[in-house]
Amino acid sequence: MTTTIPAGRINRLFGTDGGVMLSLYDAFPDDFDPERMPLLVSIDSLEVPLWCERFERRGRSGAVAAFADLDTERRAQELLGLEFRIATGEEEDDEFYLEDLIGFAVEAEEFRAESGSKIFSGTLTDYYDSDANPLFELEIDGRRILVPAVEEFIAHIDFEEHRIRMVLPEGITDL
Repeated sequence: MTTTIPAGRINRLFGTDGGVMLSLYDAFPDDFDPERMPLLVSIDSLEVPLWCERFERRGRSGAVAAFADLDTERRAQELLGLEFRIATGEEEDDEFYLEDLIGFAVEAEEFRAESGSKIFSGTLTDYYDSDANPLFELEIDGRRILVPAVEEFIAHIDFEEHRIRMVLPEGITDL
């Protein structure tokens, strides 16, 4: 998800063809490209992109703009006083690395054909990065067990509680 930042306010009408005067905040980028990036306003709780047909800077903190599909003074009047935002181009960082899981409490469920499933508790103590076979090192009941670090074995990760729940195939915890 792309983040947005407040970038300015639509102040007043400019001309009779739907043009408006904008006040630009300090966060407004110097390299703004109106053909690639819309101004975003909230109208009735919906985020609406305004694509600029015309955008001319007027000093450091001002600009004149005209928007596609807003070609009358009456339609532009509806925008007066609205704050607009722009996308920063930065993605929200919801990515994590497997190394980030070191130290998490682990609850591992291993399915066994003869005796049903067995639950193990322990800690994820290390991560071994390898293109061929990345591994988690788990400490369970005083033993260190290597488990492939694959998505299929991870049932749930709780980042707030620092817990990971794993579902393991039969025999993986056997020595």
